[in-house]
Amino acid sequence: MKAKYIRVSTTEQNTDRQKEGGYKLYIDKVSGSVPFNKRPQAIKLLNDGSIKEVYVQSIDRLGRNTMDILSTIKEFTSKGINVVSQKEGLSTLVDGKESPTSKMVLSIMATLSEFELSTIKERQREGIERAKQRGAYKANGGSKPLSVKELLAKPKNAKCAKELRSGESIRRAAKLSGVSHTTAMKIKNAIR
Repeated sequence: MKAKYIRVSTTEQNTDRQKEGGYKLYIDKVSGSVPFNKRPQAIKLLNDGSIKEVYVQSIDRLGRNTMDILSTIKEFTSKGINVVSQKEGLSTLVDGKESPTSKMVLSIMATLSEFELSTIKERQREGIERAKQRGAYKANGGSKPLSVKELLAKPKNAKCAKELRSGESIRRAAKLSGVSHTTAMKIKNAIR
């Protein structure tokens, strides 16, 4: 059976351009920096014993870390699963045997994918620095902090504040009220 693995980095991104008929689809909406074997749909794909070929739009859909991409491909090929990168026109197995040429090219492509990610991050850092110099950058994304009244307007937050006032620890108050540890810390700071 043929499968197609599709990955986009954010939930807002559309996967339609990568979809094609005739494949069992596995779609993850997760950063390429997350290891392949930690992604929900990738885990299902790795455990699907009926798959003989895995298609990806391009090699960077597998990840943005050279070692992760290469270990993912190695895991597939060790199971006798051919990985086909459509953009690059590569197949990892030819007549059931590992293709040395594809292995070499995939190593180069994986390294370029990782390089591209570091370049993107560097551009992002430079953009933030320029925005800070202009006074346009807000560390919290530009959203104004909530007032104590607004923060405690939510029932769970009010319960957390009550627990904190009664002497509970931040962790315990968060657990009892069903809020995150971070939210409990914000509430603790707000009610001081």
